[in-house]
Amino acid sequence: MDSFNSPSTKPLYLGTQIVWYILGLIEVLLLFRFVLKFLGANGGAGFTSFIYGVTYVFAAPFLNVFKVTQVAGSVFEWTTLLAMFVYWILAMGIIKLFLMGKTASTPEAAVKLNNQEKN
Repeated sequence: MDSFNSPSTKPLYLGTQIVWYILGLIEVLLLFRFVLKFLGANGGAGFTSFIYGVTYVFAAPFLNVFKVTQVAGSVFEWTTLLAMFVYWILAMGIIKLFLMGKTASTPEAAVKLNNQEKN
């Protein structure tokens, strides 16, 4: 059976697309947080408050990892950059797990195993 026509190919593709979409959404929100803090945005403004509130849950596990760098009202939040990196690595791992479930023909599997032995 050709792995491209396997019944598991479409659900795996859909699953990977969902993971990429969720990662993209989280990354964009965290980027907004980083830029707003860096530019010294007013935390009381509606949009700024909304972004800080929504992203807090994603940034919270990392908030005490690094000290905040603050210069003249601008905040360089290293922890937000760390969060973005960690969520990207996590998404890559989830994608790899999904792809491990992909059906492979015997010749295809043999080639991949041989390539792994060489590395």
